[in-house]
This record gives sequence, C-alpha cells and structure tokens, in this order.
Amino acid sequence: MSVPLAARACMRLSGRIQTSAFHLGATTAPVLRRIASALCSSCNIMHGGMFSSGSAGNGLKHREKSTLICVEGNIASGKTSCLDFFSNTADLEVYKEPVAKWRNVRGHNPLGLMYQDPNKWGLTLQTYVQLTMLDIHTKPSISPVKMMERSIYSAKYIFVENLYQSGKMPEVDYAILTEWFEWIVKNTDTSVDLIVYLQTSPETCYQRLKKRCREEERVIPLEYLYAIHNLYEDWLVKQTSFPVPAPVLVIDANKELEEMNRHYEENRGSILSL
Repeated sequence: MSVPLAARACMRLSGRIQTSAFHLGATTAPVLRRIASALCSSCNIMHGGMFSSGSAGNGLKHREKSTLICVEGNIASGKTSCLDFFSNTADLEVYKEPVAKWRNVRGHNPLGLMYQDPNKWGLTLQTYVQLTMLDIHTKPSISPVKMMERSIYSAKYIFVENLYQSGKMPEVDYAILTEWFEWIVKNTDTSVDLIVYLQTSPETCYQRLKKRCREEERVIPLEYLYAIHNLYEDWLVKQTSFPVPAPVLVIDANKELEEMNRHYEENRGSILSL
C-alpha cells in the first residue's frame, strides 16, 4: 500500500523529533515524544511501537485521561499552599510549578534572567514554560484526579500577554509563541475539567512575596502584581479576554493559612466531586 505524501512528511518530521529526543534532557525528551506521537495520530499513522514511553513494564497502569484541576492565581496568591493541603487526598496526584527547572536549565537561570531583562529573555523563558507545562498536562497518571499549579493556558493568557501588553515582548516573539500555543492546544490533549482561581489582592500578594524572599522575585514591583491581577480578572472573572477552558471556582485567598485550610476543607466537595 502506498503512503500518502502528507503522511510520509509527517513520518519524516516525527522521526527527526524522535531522534532529537534521545539527545535531550529528562524534561524535553518525553514531551517531544508525545508531540511526535500526536503528529502521527493526526495522520492516522502507527509507527510500530516507535513511541513507547518505556513505562509498560514498570508495574503501574496509567489512565488514559484523569480529571484535571488547575489552581490559578497571582504570584504569592497561595497556590502552593492549596496544593499542599490536597496533596494527601487519596486518588489525587499534585503537580507544582516546576520552578526549579526554570531556575536551572543546564546551569542557566532563565527565570532570573527574565526578571532582570524581560525584553531580552521573555521569549526564552516563556518557550520553556510552555514546554514544561505541556509536559505536566500530558503526563500519564495512575490516579483518577490530577491537580496542577497554573496551566499552559495561564502561561499564555497571563504571562506572555503581560510581557506583550507592557511593551517588553516584540510582536514577532508574541506571534511565534501564539502560533506554538495554538498548535499545542489543537493537536495535544490539554483539556481542563476545573479551574480553582485563588482571588487575592495585589497588596496581599506583595506582602507575602516580600516574606518568602525568593531571589528572583526581589525585583518584582507592586505594579507588576496589579497587571497580573487584572489579566486574571479579565480572563477568569469577567471572562472578556480569552477563552476559558473549564468551569471556574473563585475562592477568596486573602486570609491567613490556617483560615485558608478551613476554607479548602469547606470547598473540598466542590473541588473534587467532578
């Protein structure tokens, strides 16, 4: 049987991606393999086990699709504390933002570089953020529920958008990231079942940010937190800026940790009974 031209081109491209994956790190390689698999699926091609993840013999049975809950909010809005609260829940896997990876890519700190010079390093960081978020979205799970900190959607709709609107990202960089994002959401399964939005005032976030003293965040001004807050409000509350991929549960997250934990317990049913 002859193979159509488009399918042959897809096979060549996915083959090159697969070859490149062998030479890349632990984060990049699995994502590239899944992208290659998505390319082949779009052409209805089977490559004879070429894209085996290597997990079939590890004794764990991965689910085809887990329920995905994304916890969204401003910097220092309490997202990590929320995930910590639910981390001991049975049949739930928690995925925090891979900040350690953003701080150290083979000895380089793109997160720190972006905060120091966003005009120069915004594209570099956001490209890697999209990659690592895609990795979490598409990572096979053995649990019926996955809960992740932020999402590939907020990476684009909030942080890329803020760089562009503030004049710190050239239009060509914005166009490239937009094209790449649109291809990802069209050709891979990045679906979300619920968004938990931790609505926190910029002033509260600023006070928390100063207390936790992360090196890269020392240069963040209050105005930046206001910009991020407004983008989140437009997206998830007013819903006037970008498509919202799932129902949204808004939680007032201005309270102290102990009170927030009580609030999470009160909302456990709304969050987990999907």
